[in-house]
Amino acid sequence: MSKVALIVGASRGIGRQIALTLSQAGYTVAIAAKSTSNAASTHPFPPDPNSPHSTISTVAREITELGGTAIPIQVDVRDVDQISHMVSETVRVAGRLDVLVYNSGAIWWSSVAGTPTKRFQLMQRVNPEGLYASVQAALPVFERNGWKGRIVVVSPPIYSRFFRGKTAYAVGKVGMSVLTRGLAMDFVRQGHDDMAITSVWPAASIESAATEKTMAEDPARKADLRKATIFADAVLGILNAPAQTVNGMLALDEDFLREHCGVTDFSGYAVVPGSNPRRIMPKELPVLEVAEQDDEGMRMDSTKMRAKI
Repeated sequence: MSKVALIVGASRGIGRQIALTLSQAGYTVAIAAKSTSNAASTHPFPPDPNSPHSTISTVAREITELGGTAIPIQVDVRDVDQISHMVSETVRVAGRLDVLVYNSGAIWWSSVAGTPTKRFQLMQRVNPEGLYASVQAALPVFERNGWKGRIVVVSPPIYSRFFRGKTAYAVGKVGMSVLTRGLAMDFVRQGHDDMAITSVWPAASIESAATEKTMAEDPARKADLRKATIFADAVLGILNAPAQTVNGMLALDEDFLREHCGVTDFSGYAVVPGSNPRRIMPKELPVLEVAEQDDEGMRMDSTKMRAKI
């Protein structure tokens, strides 16, 4: 039986490409997002992968026509009950769950003064809260699997420059990376050696609906874009790596492919042939670990404290 990957936020762009890449690697893919359509009547087909015409329905058709198996599941990640249904439906139809990829995201890049509270709240609900609810729904499934599984999160390394000009957005995305680091520690502490959670982020801008808007204003900047295939290849590389190698890692797609997959030529990923897309991430990132005290003190567990009340 093939492994099963649930990709949340798979209707277009990076999520769509992750679904296609994992399917071609032999995974059964459950593709989840809000948008659906009548894929049979979509013309031309396949649609622009970065347009609203690309939905979980058209992505499922693409995968099926390429010989793969796809399970489209409509979900609004702001609704915890819908997220629970998404996970249970994946297991019901596919019979198992091996991989959870969380790619759903709401974006608003502006100053704090330029970000209304409602926009801030939307980003938190879709970004860290949607991820947290998805993880909560998936962990019992991984437990039934004997604690064997992988979680991949689309969130960045933690460093100060990421906050600049998009603080409200960064609050949630960095929070997602904090979840990656913290859950990875849980896995280690609890002896779940076959579990891993990894965050991954692009080192250079990826062609997507968001970047298309920028390119429309300045077409020359298209030379700074890479195809979504680089990101999907990095996700596949993460899934193929030993759990203990990638657990808690905050990776960059290019760097992971170079350091762990032996990729040395990235020219084929450029949207404009012959271009050298500008790297948007620092070459070196801060190390988050600190020297630990011999005695960290008493660790509190609220679940145990509540049980005593």
